[in-house]
Amino acid sequence: MTDWQFTVPITGSKHLPPDARYVEALSSQGYGFETAVADLVDNSIDAGAKDVVIHFLRDGEQLVSLLVVDDGRGMDEETLDVAMTVGGRRDYAPGALGMFGTGLKSASLSHADAVTVVSTTKRTRSVGRRWLTEHAKDGFQCDIVDDDYAQALIDRYAHRPIVWQGTVVRWDGVRNFPKHGGGGQTDRYLHRTINKLGLHLGLHLHRFLARPDFNITIAVEDVRTGTVYLDFGVEPLDPFGYPVTGSADYPRRFTAPVQSLGGLPLEAHIWPAKSNVDEYRAVGSVTDRQGFYFYRNDRLVQAGGWNNFRQPEQHLSLARIAVDLPAVTGDVFRLTVKKSGVEASPEFTTALERATDAEGRTFPDYLTDADTVYRTARKRSGTTRKPVIGPGRGIAPEVRQTIEEELPLLSHEDPITVRWEKLDNDLFFDLDREDPTIILNQHYRAAILGGRRGGFNDAPVLKSLMYLLLHKVFESEYAGPREKDNLQLWQSILVSAARSELDRVGDDDS
Repeated sequence: MTDWQFTVPITGSKHLPPDARYVEALSSQGYGFETAVADLVDNSIDAGAKDVVIHFLRDGEQLVSLLVVDDGRGMDEETLDVAMTVGGRRDYAPGALGMFGTGLKSASLSHADAVTVVSTTKRTRSVGRRWLTEHAKDGFQCDIVDDDYAQALIDRYAHRPIVWQGTVVRWDGVRNFPKHGGGGQTDRYLHRTINKLGLHLGLHLHRFLARPDFNITIAVEDVRTGTVYLDFGVEPLDPFGYPVTGSADYPRRFTAPVQSLGGLPLEAHIWPAKSNVDEYRAVGSVTDRQGFYFYRNDRLVQAGGWNNFRQPEQHLSLARIAVDLPAVTGDVFRLTVKKSGVEASPEFTTALERATDAEGRTFPDYLTDADTVYRTARKRSGTTRKPVIGPGRGIAPEVRQTIEEELPLLSHEDPITVRWEKLDNDLFFDLDREDPTIILNQHYRAAILGGRRGGFNDAPVLKSLMYLLLHKVFESEYAGPREKDNLQLWQSILVSAARSELDRVGDDDS
């Protein structure tokens, strides 16, 4: 056996430019729609924008384009070329939100077949560039936008918000848009998408939106008629914006002794129990929203999670810790390209065990306090609810979230799925105890939905009632005579009700 060499010997180097198919990898990084749009708004903030407009354009029932428009400092031709270059190198200011030089391209091409960027400065004419996915794959060919069109697009947004300078990012061929907008499909899509987008931007950019000189507006306009269907400002959604603290001893500042970074401040909070405000509920499920909230240059880059420090649990649902990442993180923290999560090294998790506040209270003491506040609030309700198997796929996320908040969950049990399948018409439901799954009869689905289009999480009221009715069946080891009789009773009544719904639908159609 030869001796081990601790360094790899080399004989030279060779230039290997990326294959054009690299664009496919660039556009397949799993950007969510809200995350991608937020990445574009980050660029606007870096450009010093005071006003950002997110504009959905429709032609009647068809959505045609999405634009992000800002009144930032704009770009000249040379700067725009760098911005549109894949991996283009530029210097980021100390407080900039951008990091890798890929956000504009990867975020845009993840959702659109074409991204056009038009920009103007106080001293230069309007210029534009366009990436078509097909051209990008064919040797990184970036299109030069006609100067007259570039100016016309800038003029279209004169004083809303562009005054002397600014940038327009235009997405065409947005793959998330409905293919056919009839039957109110476009309106439903816009309502759902804009609500989620507003919450996402309000949360992740809440520190910027709380400033008096920064605004984000989401608007919908018909390109033929000029009709504005929607125009509203995004409100900040502070995940620490509780009206009254859950414990008089909090918030408290702990310091984690991370050796390579020095003392890392941790701002520990305890939310009040049973809060219904958006600042608490909009973050995610009861397990998603607890834990660390990491900020980089005032931008929230992770909302909840314990980063391998511990497992989430219901009793810690009121615990949230704000962490402002230092300018230089070394190997302790790594930010994902999408700025939607932080990877923490074991050095950070080890330091948490030794973190203390000015009075000597430890970080583990804080977790105990958060647990106690949660349990005390439960006791004050006067009732103790038995643990249940939690809800799973097929039940709307907001319903799952409420169930998880209201009921203690059995650990190490697979959640209960609800789905539609073909069954005999004399059955309304069936049960798969091993999976565990509640199976609803596909034959009655259209009648239950009343003609509305079905989806994975459709019929939330029915599915919630079925979960409440049947979860105990999965929690018992065997079905006794009383349980079997109840199942038969429920089956008969529900089949009768479903057939009545079918008859009513038939009468309405005649």
